[in-house]
Amino acid sequence: MDGVLYRGNEPVEGSRELINFLKEKGIPFIFLTNNSTKDPSMYREKLLFMGIDVPEEVIVTSGLATRLYMERHFKPGKIFVIGGEGLQVEMERLGWGIMGIEEARKGAWKEVEYVVVGLDPGLTYEKLKYGTLAIRNGARFIGTNPDTTYPAEEGLYPGAGSIIAALKASTDADPLIIGKPNEPVYEVVREKLGNVDEIWMIGDRLDTDVLFAKRFGMKAAMVLTGVSTLEDVERMGIKPDLVLPSVAELKEYLKTLLEEKE
Repeated sequence: MDGVLYRGNEPVEGSRELINFLKEKGIPFIFLTNNSTKDPSMYREKLLFMGIDVPEEVIVTSGLATRLYMERHFKPGKIFVIGGEGLQVEMERLGWGIMGIEEARKGAWKEVEYVVVGLDPGLTYEKLKYGTLAIRNGARFIGTNPDTTYPAEEGLYPGAGSIIAALKASTDADPLIIGKPNEPVYEVVREKLGNVDEIWMIGDRLDTDVLFAKRFGMKAAMVLTGVSTLEDVERMGIKPDLVLPSVAELKEYLKTLLEEKE
């Protein structure tokens, strides 16, 4: 969603029209975001404000995918969260218990079994300190996504990957990364979309969105309203199937494609 449908709180021109077109034509879709600062209900509200009306069920965040993966693959244990409100909410839904800063200050960080890290607008040195101590004490290091930046109104801001990089440097530990371009979130995508013949991944980042599509046999369409540029395509050697200025042109492309099939 970030850099594709909107930048910060500013919608990309044509985003509402694209979603209305997909709904009108009965083309199934999901919104898959590596941003974990909001949960699906919060993103639904944000999209409604921009005139895009979709149910929570079609919104998948890296925070939601992290919760689902942990439910399926790990045993319950205390969690220390470095992340925004959306990730906090998803980890609370696990019901395993969250370790707060106050408890950590009293030495309870030694009881932490999972350090879960996402984009954290309220990041402090203290959070990094207790995250480091817990991971060095044996806690499992889990990252919601590897995005080092994310696109906002003023430009590119530091992303979850930047925070994860700091913890990697201080712990010498490699995290399990849930979000794009990795398999844990692909499990959720396939489950949500069901039995479909072809999936198109529409994104703005080569290193997550397009790479994700290439890894799992999807078609990749890249828009130029977010992070990656045409120069990056040449430099990084990751080739989308389609590059378009924005989702406005994507709507026209799909319209032509459907007309040709009729």
